[in-house]
Amino acid sequence: MINRRHFLKTICLAPLALKLEAKDLPQQGGFTKEARFYRKLGAPKNGVSCSLCPRECTIPDGELGFCRARKNSKGTLFALGYALPCAVHIDPIEKKPFYHVRPMSSSFSIASAGCNLRCKFCQNWQISQVSPLDTANEQLPPQAVVEAALNSRCESIAHTYTEPTNFYEYMLDVAMLAKKKGILTAYHSNGFINQEPLKQLCNYLDAADIDLKGFSQAFYSKLCEADLKPVLETIKTLKERGVWLEITNLIIPGQNDDPVMIAEMCTWIKTNLGPDVPVHFSRFFPMYKMTNIAPTPVSTIERARDIALKTGLHYAYTGNVPGSPGESTYCPGCKKLIIKRVGYSVLSNEVKNGKCRFCGAGIKGLWST
Repeated sequence: MINRRHFLKTICLAPLALKLEAKDLPQQGGFTKEARFYRKLGAPKNGVSCSLCPRECTIPDGELGFCRARKNSKGTLFALGYALPCAVHIDPIEKKPFYHVRPMSSSFSIASAGCNLRCKFCQNWQISQVSPLDTANEQLPPQAVVEAALNSRCESIAHTYTEPTNFYEYMLDVAMLAKKKGILTAYHSNGFINQEPLKQLCNYLDAADIDLKGFSQAFYSKLCEADLKPVLETIKTLKERGVWLEITNLIIPGQNDDPVMIAEMCTWIKTNLGPDVPVHFSRFFPMYKMTNIAPTPVSTIERARDIALKTGLHYAYTGNVPGSPGESTYCPGCKKLIIKRVGYSVLSNEVKNGKCRFCGAGIKGLWST
């Protein structure tokens, strides 16, 4: 039995059977993969205009974009994190969190450094708020990622921990290979991406968990240096394109815990996405630039879940509250407990062929056959 929480190198990289030539390995400097979605501005300054995310940075020669993961070198934009992950782990799929995707399965999880947001509460700020040029990286080309996932019996590859948009080219190439091998591609994202690259990604993306960090522009401006509208557009596009969607809302005391705001968010979700999109309400813990705020009370998380259920959402979960009834899944038809969870462990699963075993009601998700 594979210990899913082991660090990858002790499990997957050692027995990797791929023969990699020197030309296949990225250099630590990262100048191996030209970025997609940018425009050359030409002489005399050799600037570029990046169109991957809504920031649409104009990047002078020799400089990094806002995300710190793209560099203009003499008028060519390079993706610095390509095949250079700074984090590689095997996780339970429940940790992403995905509660309606292959319960109890393992997910091969990778990330390259960088982020196009500046969230003051980031839990992975040590790798999200720096450049791939500043982190200790593995050399792991796309084919090696897929082979390692197969060797470790992972049912999915998750792009997570930082912001996958910043290593878009790497994620896309991995996803294309994974699809051919029958491995699911999942990502946990802030949703701050332009529509054209998102739609191309959707051709290979199976599941997405989007951080809907708050339901006001004021929150996004103050705490994330970003905009809410593009995130909402991303969420709608994922749903329209048939990507399995779950949403995570980290609740921070005094910032986005207003019951009225939470009710408005839940109403928007039901109206625009339907009642079957799972929503995870997670506790905040003091982190990064917000160490002066106390952890979110459990009662606040439970209240948010109650609001979601009363709004008509079928699947609302309490995150970071081990042992809470809100960790588990209940059938929207007969109301019986159908997936019992404690932390990242699944104790029982009564979803059979996508249906409740007790009453036969359909339970939306990506379930094992």
